[in-house]
Amino acid sequence: MNSDILRRSENLVKLTQRLRHESRNHNVDASDNIKDSRIQQSAAESIPREGVKSSRAAVLICLFEDEKGDLRVILTKRSSTLSSHSGEVALPGGKRDEKDANDVATALREAHEEIGLNPSNVEVVTVLEPFYTKINITVVPVVGVIWDKKAFNLVPNVAEVESIFDAPLEMFLKDENRRQEEREWKGYKYLLHFFDHQVENELYVIWALTAGILIKFASFVYQRPPAFEEHRPVFWSRSNR
Repeated sequence: MNSDILRRSENLVKLTQRLRHESRNHNVDASDNIKDSRIQQSAAESIPREGVKSSRAAVLICLFEDEKGDLRVILTKRSSTLSSHSGEVALPGGKRDEKDANDVATALREAHEEIGLNPSNVEVVTVLEPFYTKINITVVPVVGVIWDKKAFNLVPNVAEVESIFDAPLEMFLKDENRRQEEREWKGYKYLLHFFDHQVENELYVIWALTAGILIKFASFVYQRPPAFEEHRPVFWSRSNR
């Protein structure tokens, strides 16, 4: 085996070990589809807010290493025919189905439906703290690793996904190709960040909640803050609502 490939694999192994170790939630079995995996399930799994209707969704932060050993994350551009968030960039994922056992099951099912990612090709590492939208949707990021992306091809479900691409995770800590807009919610001002990512002839704009999730996760992985003022929306955190 090539020594560089071996070194990169060891780096990814160490990262998965650290992500598991540093998570503060409780361990549960991931899924029958992922043998010998352990995940961190959200502690806020079943804490509805009184008097407010809510729904739950999960997204998959799917990581792999490129030829240089850099971490990359898989993203999609949603179909322009969808009724909500059409044409926007997103992590694979969607709303929880009543048949889903947990957030991991939701994220893996949605990724399979949207981009043809077989759950058996993903090692689930951890579940991060949830984000909350202004309309009270709980969005839970599930972190998974693909050890060999070249072993299979991703195929978009054209009814839901226009295209599939990947981006370097570290990009979300840099000030390059980034812009921001100030918004306001209930008197509180916050920033939305927009990252421009060129892939061949296509320019993808990664912004809003997707960008916020990846900024926070990249900060955790690389153990440093972004090179810009983040000033995230207060409603993304339950404690600030």
